[in-house]
Amino acid sequence: MAFASRALRTALFLSCAAFVAALALPAFAQAPRVGDPAPDFTATDSHGQSHSLSQLRGKYVVLEWHNQGCPYTRKHYVSGNMQTLQREWTAKEVAWFTVISSAPGEQGYVTDAEENAYLAQMHADPTAVLMDAQGTLGRLYDARTTPEMYVIDPTGKLIYEGAIDNRPTPDVDDIQGADNYVTDALSEAMAGKPIATAYTRPYGCSVKYAY
Repeated sequence: MAFASRALRTALFLSCAAFVAALALPAFAQAPRVGDPAPDFTATDSHGQSHSLSQLRGKYVVLEWHNQGCPYTRKHYVSGNMQTLQREWTAKEVAWFTVISSAPGEQGYVTDAEENAYLAQMHADPTAVLMDAQGTLGRLYDARTTPEMYVIDPTGKLIYEGAIDNRPTPDVDDIQGADNYVTDALSEAMAGKPIATAYTRPYGCSVKYAY
């Protein structure tokens, strides 16, 4: 009887612990998969302007999850690599959205004014920075790291998801010679070719969601 009682208490403890652990995790929607329609969204940028994916039908769209303080993100901004990509592809009519999903009080959270100052300091040139402090957009896309990249084609289909390149380090020197998956996906898609690498495992810092 004593053994059964201890076993019951252990089972109840493990059950409660699992429940508490589940509560501690951010709730994510069904993760979109490459080849599926990209989830529609409406989000406000750092200048107070609203943007919806549905309004961008007919354009390629890039979503870039961002955190100023993440060394993996800094690698691509200090080097100028991300800014070069932004300018290159927006010049070809691609809508490029930087997304910040860090919650207030969490590392990576910034105000509109702070982000706009950062954009000016870094000479960054995305179409807009979407401010996602509640994590709505991040959870919709199941974004887990910064940077994490998504490419959507003009029909609204997700055609790439994952890392920005094949060098998962914070070392600026590793950008030289890296295979940039975003450039590959956009170049291949625009040429009417299949995407050779449509999914990769993203690398970087965890997105600091509100719980």
